[in-house]
Amino acid sequence: MVRPPVSSLAPPEGPYRSGMATAERAEVLDTRALNRALLARQLLLERSPLDVPAALEHVVGLQAQAPQTPYPALWSRLDRFDPATLSDLIAERAVVRVVLMRGTIHAVTARDALRIRPAVQPVLDAALGGRTGRELDGIDHEDLREATLALLDDGPVSYAALGTGLAARWPDRDPDELRRAGRVLVPLVQVPPRGLWRTAGPAVHVSLAAWLGRPLDPDAGVDELVVRYLRAFGPASVADIANWSGLTGLPAVVERLGPRLRRFADPAGRTLHDVTDGLLPDAGTSAPPRFLPDFDNLWLAHADRTRIVPEQYRARLIKKNASGCPVFLLDGFVAGTWRLERRRRVTTLVIGPFEPLTASDRDALADEGDRLVAFLAPDATTTELRFA
Repeated sequence: MVRPPVSSLAPPEGPYRSGMATAERAEVLDTRALNRALLARQLLLERSPLDVPAALEHVVGLQAQAPQTPYPALWSRLDRFDPATLSDLIAERAVVRVVLMRGTIHAVTARDALRIRPAVQPVLDAALGGRTGRELDGIDHEDLREATLALLDDGPVSYAALGTGLAARWPDRDPDELRRAGRVLVPLVQVPPRGLWRTAGPAVHVSLAAWLGRPLDPDAGVDELVVRYLRAFGPASVADIANWSGLTGLPAVVERLGPRLRRFADPAGRTLHDVTDGLLPDAGTSAPPRFLPDFDNLWLAHADRTRIVPEQYRARLIKKNASGCPVFLLDGFVAGTWRLERRRRVTTLVIGPFEPLTASDRDALADEGDRLVAFLAPDATTTELRFA
């Protein structure tokens, strides 16, 4: 059962001040309750009928540094997802792959790209410190921005060519640091065919504004981004919001949002903030098995990941994920990894559980795995499934 929204935001007595309540005055949500809330908001308790743009905006984008990962991510979330739909949206410039939260590439709608990038720009600007800052010493940032835009005037440019072109202007500086700074100062889109369904293409870039023919939206601020995060990932602590966004100064943001939020506590007594209409399914709600691609935001969006990754698996999973690691969920929690092996026309789904599986769990995973292979390798002559 899904609990109805809380109608009153005030604690039992006294004025409301966000972040000031003690755990004793807030309802405690246990790990399973937080897990089911996250799954429901991420469209993983049951597949959603939302269309692709609405789904992308609902989950505030999908990580996409690996160009094909948004496809299985949406397949696990949407009812009757057709990968050609997302591919067409990318080709039509309605969806773009651009650097946003945490300095990573996300697949988002064009509208979200224009309004999220200004909100997270301070996170990216922070990258202009350290070694990059030393390399930029004496270079006016506006001059570097204009030089970057000039290099993009003649068409898409590779990341390496961007560094080479900027180094021609500043030959005594490191091309790697110059191009890194150029990517911060000018929002860049990786353009098709890279990112199209089952299509390879070079990583070449144009400016976001030029690609969309519209300027960035300076009025879309951090407050709305935090509200959207909570709607997609909450209830969450300030540390969770910071882990997802990379932003600082969030206690003041949550304080401003006080009248728009409700509060809970986690089992450790930390204050959790939430939107008033956020879904809170019963902790006993069943959760079907799900396969998730590399770096899915589901398990990267919190500082405390115990709501999705059991503590005993955390170190092992983080170590594996250094180079990207698709995972699967059982009973709502990460329970192992998976990979596809392609040899000639035989495609094998290899499922690696962290613990021995019951017969019913093996059957449920096998059923979902068969559907996953049919989605990812529709032209395979022979498909197999193996438990590692």
